[in-house]
Amino acid sequence: MSRILAAAAVVAGSLFGGQAGAAGQGGSAHAFAFTSIDGAPLPLSQFAGKAVLVVNTASQCGFTSQYEQLQAVWDTYRDRGLVVLGVPSNDFGGQEPGTEAQIKDFCETTFSVDFPLTAKEQVSGAEAHPFYQWAKAEKGALAAPKWNFHKYLIAPDGRLVDWFSTVTRPDSDKVIAAIEQTLPGR
Repeated sequence: MSRILAAAAVVAGSLFGGQAGAAGQGGSAHAFAFTSIDGAPLPLSQFAGKAVLVVNTASQCGFTSQYEQLQAVWDTYRDRGLVVLGVPSNDFGGQEPGTEAQIKDFCETTFSVDFPLTAKEQVSGAEAHPFYQWAKAEKGALAAPKWNFHKYLIAPDGRLVDWFSTVTRPDSDKVIAAIEQTLPGR
């Protein structure tokens, strides 16, 4: 019976998100860098002093409409110190097969996205980008992406504050409350 309850907890957590038990190693998200979708260096340290919502994205996913919600959150909170950072990934279902140029064009023309995007990255497994490996170590395996549009919230000091699963909309009360609590100057 306890195995069934444990399995149910894992499934519920992976679907609905939330803070996992602290498995953390410490450190800061600011220690990691991506490459921008245009090929330029994109160190997370450039966002020191701001909250950052990091989201692995895909253009051919049933959750792709979350780009619209992410843009709305960016529009609402960017002047208050939030950065939305999209991380295109083809890890789940092969739903981001395009090149960086195709991904950027799709995001801009379909959803008028103007928040920063990285180059396409692996976000799961042994070959995951080091940021995603760190986030998993910080919050535990339950907090690792299980599908596209998984979200991590980073504090202005680089701490990993929380995570939200695919099914948790970026404009949900839960995500908005966490963002408002994490914005600089709070």
